[in-house]
Amino acid sequence: MSAHVWTEVTPIGDLLVRAASRHPDRDAVVFPDDRYTYAEVLRRAMLVARGLLSLGVRPRDHVGILCTNGIEFIEGLFGVALAGAVAAPINARYKVNELKYIASNADLVAILTTGDADAYVDFPDVFVQAFPELSSSEALGLDLESAPRLRNVILLSGSERPGFISRERLLELAARVSEEDVHVARSRVRLRDIGLLLYTSGTTANPKGCLLSHEAVTRGPVERATIRFGLKVADVTWGAGPLFHIGSLSPFLGSIGAAGTYVTDAFFDAGRALDLLIREKPTVMFPWFPAIMQALMNHEKWDPAKLSSVRSILLIGPRPLLDKVQAALPQVELVASCGMTETAGIYAVSDVSETVEQRATGHGRPCSGIEARIVSLSDGSEVTDSTPGEILLRGYCVMEGYYRDPANTRKALDAEGWLHTGDLYSRTPDGRLMFHDRIKDMLKVGGENVAPAEIETFLCTHPSVVMASVVGIADARLDEVPVAFVELAAGNTLEAEFLISFCRGQLASFKIPRRIHFVDTGTWPMSTTKIDKRQLRERAAKMHVEHISSERGLT
Repeated sequence: MSAHVWTEVTPIGDLLVRAASRHPDRDAVVFPDDRYTYAEVLRRAMLVARGLLSLGVRPRDHVGILCTNGIEFIEGLFGVALAGAVAAPINARYKVNELKYIASNADLVAILTTGDADAYVDFPDVFVQAFPELSSSEALGLDLESAPRLRNVILLSGSERPGFISRERLLELAARVSEEDVHVARSRVRLRDIGLLLYTSGTTANPKGCLLSHEAVTRGPVERATIRFGLKVADVTWGAGPLFHIGSLSPFLGSIGAAGTYVTDAFFDAGRALDLLIREKPTVMFPWFPAIMQALMNHEKWDPAKLSSVRSILLIGPRPLLDKVQAALPQVELVASCGMTETAGIYAVSDVSETVEQRATGHGRPCSGIEARIVSLSDGSEVTDSTPGEILLRGYCVMEGYYRDPANTRKALDAEGWLHTGDLYSRTPDGRLMFHDRIKDMLKVGGENVAPAEIETFLCTHPSVVMASVVGIADARLDEVPVAFVELAAGNTLEAEFLISFCRGQLASFKIPRRIHFVDTGTWPMSTTKIDKRQLRERAAKMHVEHISSERGLT
């Protein structure tokens, strides 16, 4: 950051108010079949805010949002913020147990959701399964045994049903509260107040609720949008992921902060996405992960010539994929980054001077205002360049803690404000961060530390491999050994032993996968936007037992 660059930070609600005031007729968000201007989004969000205040929602109350990407999620998010309350986006893939847990753990006083008959997900059905009393309850002032603070579940779309407040009823309630009342609530929000209660994916235990301030969730995204990506009012950003995930919510807020246009869909389908990309001509694309980018490039509608408007793509993936994307779209800057929910998204990003190889192996430098240390796993001392250790982070973006979880908060945040991420990184002499793996995912093979990411990256150098994920299975002699799950490019076939031989002489013997299991396109177990390694470990262990039983003639 130079003397010619400064930070302007606003609460979440003010992002929308500012953009709508300056550019009311500009498209704020576009879906395949709908588009909404800033004035329209503000009008809808204001009605939600007025309805919430009429229902008794007060400043700093927690309000859940259970929606897929759509105008309802967006008006709900900003409506909660304008009312001075805390938005708690809920993973749309969560089912009965997760919904019951979050409704209670987060102390939600209300939940905003949708109930369209032809919706991608039938959320009211999930609610009734989680809270059977709903179907026989009055909509106003719920009294649910398993979620004692939850007073209202509001349908922002769909027909009226028992236990739910319909949109029509919400609008009637909103008429009792003036816009001035909303602006009074909005004006009282402080930048360090909690703006989002965002739950982590919870692949190993119950999800943890990250308490993120307004500054944490707006400052970085808007700075990156306007400074790093150079977004202006005329620019269009495309995001593939769900807005309940910080990886998509962050660039969405950045787009709103820049008064640009954000383009997305309720779900990802490569054909639909390409139609939308070609029609809306984005400046910046956020496919994030290889599976999404690979699906776009493998689709019959893929035509790089029709994506000439794109100047930046944020993509994390192996070198062969990045080379392929760069060759297809030579005008594009491929951007690498690293982030997590506990840091409200991105905390490091590559710069324009980095090569494709550097972007494939590294994840950029810490963003302005964010400190990073890499420390030894054994004694916590700072390690030298190129030595792996745990990355610690400190700055405006770091969460305030985990809600109602003091034990895990103490583990994650030390007395000096450093966030202990649990991620294994090293730093190059020129300051770039290199990700190795989650510390808990590191394999211990015969006493040797093995980073699955290293094996995954090497497997992806084979021209037939588009994706690889490595986990460990128990081994009597070496404690554990690596096993790889691999997806091959369309039309390619390989024998597992051939791919294992491909690793010999290139990787140390203890790093070579003992088995290769092939995965069909679209069948990876996913946790929101990432491959769910817990499920892969369970699958690998089961296959290992079946293999041993088969060898012994027990099946």
